[in-house]
Formats: sequence, structure tokens, C-alpha cells
Amino acid sequence: MTDCFALLDEPRRPALDLEALKAKFLSRSAELHPDRIHNAPDAERLAATDRYSTLNSAYNTLRDPKERLGHLLELERGRKPPGIESVPAEWMDGFMEVGQLCRAVDAFLAEQSKVTSPLIKVQRFQQAMEWTDKVNAVASSLTAKLDAATGELRSLNEAWESAPTVGTGSRAETLPLDQLENVFRAVSFVSRWIAQLRERVVHLAI
Repeated sequence: MTDCFALLDEPRRPALDLEALKAKFLSRSAELHPDRIHNAPDAERLAATDRYSTLNSAYNTLRDPKERLGHLLELERGRKPPGIESVPAEWMDGFMEVGQLCRAVDAFLAEQSKVTSPLIKVQRFQQAMEWTDKVNAVASSLTAKLDAATGELRSLNEAWESAPTVGTGSRAETLPLDQLENVFRAVSFVSRWIAQLRERVVHLAI
């Protein structure tokens, strides 16, 4: 398994400086970009393309909180996090709110698709704007909670910075992996809900 942290010369830790990460990626990608050797033999250009693709994938993994945490848990535990099937109790209210709102918007959109009268379309346009405001308000609230959850990651960095080196048998025992997995689950669910809400906003604007 590729260690995305090592590939981009980043120490393993839950929270990263995304601007510094981007700078490293741009520097490395400039060195590895296949266009630099466009006159090289096919095998060499193919190898360069593979290296560049791997680097790009590693960057996308580390810059996304959900992907980064899942990758970090897999590196430290030697296995992928278990399937995320049940909503944590502390997020159940959010789950219910998003579910009800999405169903209501879907019902509105279904009715709107049947409208042919220009006058009624104008009236429903105003209603669509009201639904958009409601959806955006919930999405903003969830984004604030997501920021708080990811903010917790910075407090976990110290545990990784003081942990035994990678490959040491006692390393996993010293790391708060259960706590990290809880944050990972929260980030996974909330990110999914925000994406669902944004999808509804797009459909309401059509």
C-alpha cells in the first residue's frame, strides 16, 4: 500500500497544513510531470505517467479530511476502517433533519417538474428560493460542525508527533486510534449530508 504521507514528505498526523501540502505537491509534480520527458522512450514516459498519477492520487487523498483519516487509520492499523453503517448517537438529530429536508425538497421538485403554466412556474420559483434558503441554512450549520470536528484533529497531532517511529511494534498502542476513528466517522457522515444538500440546491436552481 502506498504511504501518501511519505510520498509527499509529510509526517503522519491527522491535521495537515493544506497550503504547505499544496506547495509540496506542486513542487514534486513539476519534477515528475510526464511532459518533461515527452521525447523519451515509451517505457520511460509510461513510468513517468504512473509516478505522476500516484503522486496526484496521494495529494487528493491527503487534502480531503475523510480520505486522509481513512488512509491514516489503515496505515496505523494495517487494515481499512470498518464499514460506516450506523450514525453515531450524537449525530442522529442531524441525520433526521437532513433526511426530512431532502425528502421535502424531492417532493417539491417532483411536483415542480409537472408544472406547465408560466404563472404557476413564477410562483413556484419563489418557493424554490425559499427551499434553497432552508437547505443552505442547514448546510451552513453542518459545515460549522464539520469544521469543529476537523478542528479536533489538530489536538491529536501531538500524539502522532510523540509516538514511536513507524514500524515500531508499540506504536499503535500509543496512538488514540479509537478517537481518530470517531472523528473519521463524523466527518464521513457530515460530508455526505452536505453533499446531498448541495445537490438539492443545484436541482432547485434549474
